[in-house]
Amino acid sequence: MTLKEIIANRRAVYPDQYIDKPIDKADLLEILEAGNWAPTHKKTEPWRFKVIQGGSLNLLSDFLAETYEKITPTDKFSAFKKKKIALKPKQSGAVIAICMQRDLKESLPEWEEVASVAMAVQNMWLMASSLGLGAYWSSPGLISEMHKFFELKEGEKCLGFLYLGNYTGDLPQGKRGDIESKITWI
Repeated sequence: MTLKEIIANRRAVYPDQYIDKPIDKADLLEILEAGNWAPTHKKTEPWRFKVIQGGSLNLLSDFLAETYEKITPTDKFSAFKKKKIALKPKQSGAVIAICMQRDLKESLPEWEEVASVAMAVQNMWLMASSLGLGAYWSSPGLISEMHKFFELKEGEKCLGFLYLGNYTGDLPQGKRGDIESKITWI
């Protein structure tokens, strides 16, 4: 497949679509290495990744469910949502916590560091797609509580999860509006 085809065929593949098959460590390393080649202003390389797999997926699942119940007001609590939050890690072959290490000197705007991390995730997602793996980026409200699960360094914060898994079946065709309607030529 060409790069353009990989880009055009990348899709969100959700954990409930994954099959019970582990992801090879070599594939995970290839995905992470692709992320490491994202553009980075002033070479801060702000991306940090925490890979959760095997029995640790159950620990993440329990933490997310307990934290959701703890921080959600009673009138907003949903047993269905708690179950769904807990199930995603258990359905995955691996979960990569997407973290950002802020330049402590704040020598560039935070949005540029976030943009670099997002580009790293896009690289990882494209690599996962090229390897035939499903991926889905989620940034749940609970993400602000992840410092209680991971050891985060000063200036480091968690921005989301990249859920990964093997899957079977075809993915839907992508649709995008006409690019000409989104361009102003000057």
